[in-house]
Amino acid sequence: MNELPSLTPLAASPLRPWWQRALWLGAGGLALLLGIVGIFLPLLPTTPFVLLAAFCFSRGSARWEAWLVNHPRWGPMVRDWRTHRAVPLRAKQLATGMMAVSCTAAWFAIPSAWRVMPALCCAVVATWLWRLPTRQPAPAPAASAPGDAAD
Repeated sequence: MNELPSLTPLAASPLRPWWQRALWLGAGGLALLLGIVGIFLPLLPTTPFVLLAAFCFSRGSARWEAWLVNHPRWGPMVRDWRTHRAVPLRAKQLATGMMAVSCTAAWFAIPSAWRVMPALCCAVVATWLWRLPTRQPAPAPAASAPGDAAD
């Protein structure tokens, strides 16, 4: 079976009082919920909320952190962020495009006094996103020519 890479979790400190762990766990749950909502509402970016949830869970519950890091849908982005501290170019492009489409739609759906708010929020998120390092794609394996197979 294909095992996931082992990452050292940012384990929750056993020295934290229970109420601090509960606050971190609650904040992580809220961030994850906002990330899930962001899948369906493009104005809410999913990835930053999932990364925030991982950060919060690392301080509140080692079990919830391990669950998120090993989750088939969200785990790869958390592991990738922790490993490379960079965002793939394609993710930056897709997020920026979705925010632009969402802001355009919001312009027509929101009353005139508030029309600029989604654009301002998305501009802040896009600026933050594009200031992060860009992860270079992994090099593709070299293709061998027909007849070059090693015996």
